[in-house]
Amino acid sequence: MNRRTLEESLLPPVVALLLAAVVGDVLILSFGQSPGAVYRLLLEGTWGNAYGFGQVLYKATTLTFTGLAVGLGLRAGLFNIGAESQVAAGGFVAAVAGMLLPAGIPALLCLPLFVLAAALGGGIVGAVPGVLKAKFGAHEVIVTIMLNFIVLALLNYLTSAKVHVPDTLHTPELKSGALFRLSDVIPAFHGSAANATILLAVIAAAVFGWYLFRTRRGFELRAVGLQPRAAENAGVHVGGVVWRALTVSGAIAGIGGLNYVLGYKHYYEEGFASGAGYLGIAVALVGRNHPLGIVVAALLFATLSQGGLVVNALVPKQMIDVLQAVVILAVATSVPEVRRMLRTSRRTAAT
Repeated sequence: MNRRTLEESLLPPVVALLLAAVVGDVLILSFGQSPGAVYRLLLEGTWGNAYGFGQVLYKATTLTFTGLAVGLGLRAGLFNIGAESQVAAGGFVAAVAGMLLPAGIPALLCLPLFVLAAALGGGIVGAVPGVLKAKFGAHEVIVTIMLNFIVLALLNYLTSAKVHVPDTLHTPELKSGALFRLSDVIPAFHGSAANATILLAVIAAAVFGWYLFRTRRGFELRAVGLQPRAAENAGVHVGGVVWRALTVSGAIAGIGGLNYVLGYKHYYEEGFASGAGYLGIAVALVGRNHPLGIVVAALLFATLSQGGLVVNALVPKQMIDVLQAVVILAVATSVPEVRRMLRTSRRTAAT
């Protein structure tokens, strides 16, 4: 990577985060607290101890999947707002698959089945707007938003009326296939929800990057996202790229449901990933739709999410929610401006 590419990749997000930190300082001061004390408490409660760090990893795992799902759609010029229902559908189908498995099967043998089930659940939900967009021109934003309400309501009905444990609102606990928690390997993580699903998230990010930048299908997807008419003139079947992109996007989000169902509680429960799909949009935007950027952005938003619980003694948790919004706005506004300034400065230096 040359100096020019490195500057355009790293400098704009750094400027955006600095702007967000300044706004955060002002918010903290408005509550009569010291910014240094609040940030120190936030870091000590997240990255500064094993339990807090484990919670950050757990939340970042789901956000990585939803961020990758949204990022894949954006690379194809599509705005997938449906990760919220796709991650829930993936978790539900995986939980139902777990109900059908006999007890005692080792997790490693069951894992491919669970991944396939979760991908199938999320992929079906993603395929609906994909087909409607490709065949009838239906706008994916409207369809995915409406599907969020429909799918979540349907899953809640099926759980409460068909497959719930009596006197509860969740499915039966998995008899086999549950992934180990990190605390089983590292005792210091005791009590945190971090589990081996994080390895699946890392693999998903690596496969995402390989598919996007090293395969013909990935090239076609990026070409359609940049200029669909030119891609079509070059022989790319735009409709096929559209429905495949949204289907795969939904499948990636669906696998994120395993973080809760397979790695944490070992059953499906209403609202288990509430907000993770929508926050995945922010993760993808801040991560610039690049797999490495998405992983870093997922860690950032997971840190803020967990940190909001930690600093609640000094400032309201809602302040962290506002800070997350500020980060998104700062990235959206400052990144293009900083890149424009960099190009202007280079042209001036050249003359």
